[in-house]
Amino acid sequence: MSDQSPRPIPSVTEIFIGFFTIGVCGFGGVLPWARRTILETRRWLTPQEFTELLGFCQFMPGGNIMNVAVALGARFRGAPGAVAAIVGLMAAPVGIVILLGAIYDQYKDIPSVKHAFAALAAAGAGMLIATSVKIAAPLKGRWIAIAMTVVTFGAIALLRLPLVIVMPAMAALSTLVLWRFAR
Repeated sequence: MSDQSPRPIPSVTEIFIGFFTIGVCGFGGVLPWARRTILETRRWLTPQEFTELLGFCQFMPGGNIMNVAVALGARFRGAPGAVAAIVGLMAAPVGIVILLGAIYDQYKDIPSVKHAFAALAAAGAGMLIATSVKIAAPLKGRWIAIAMTVVTFGAIALLRLPLVIVMPAMAALSTLVLWRFAR
């Protein structure tokens, strides 16, 4: 998105509605819906801003998208915006999960239900991969940042090193390397 025109600051109500929509539509995969809503539908952030905010929020404890909601709500409207974002994000999914959990408990042993959940897991994995590619797009041409991403992926996914060790170590290392070489 190369649009450099100033974007309007959303109201607390708009923040709530935006994150409520993300929470409802993102059932089974919130990050793709959050990205689409925040960047494409609402145009609250640029792809670069979203990638940077998500990167920061992934380093923080707690759920990534919940951290994004709080950070974005606070950025635009302070504490009321943060509360509106997190309540909007969580309201519908909490109710839906409770309802579906009760239903699933009744029918979980039926083979077709087991197969349906396996299919949903595959679809969710595909959504995650597609969103990962979109999130990484702003790194195009930033070879040091890409290298840090590959090293982090390798440490966690391939070497199976503990996330609690890799994240702080890679955050420190990538900060130092990017500070030194990406001026």
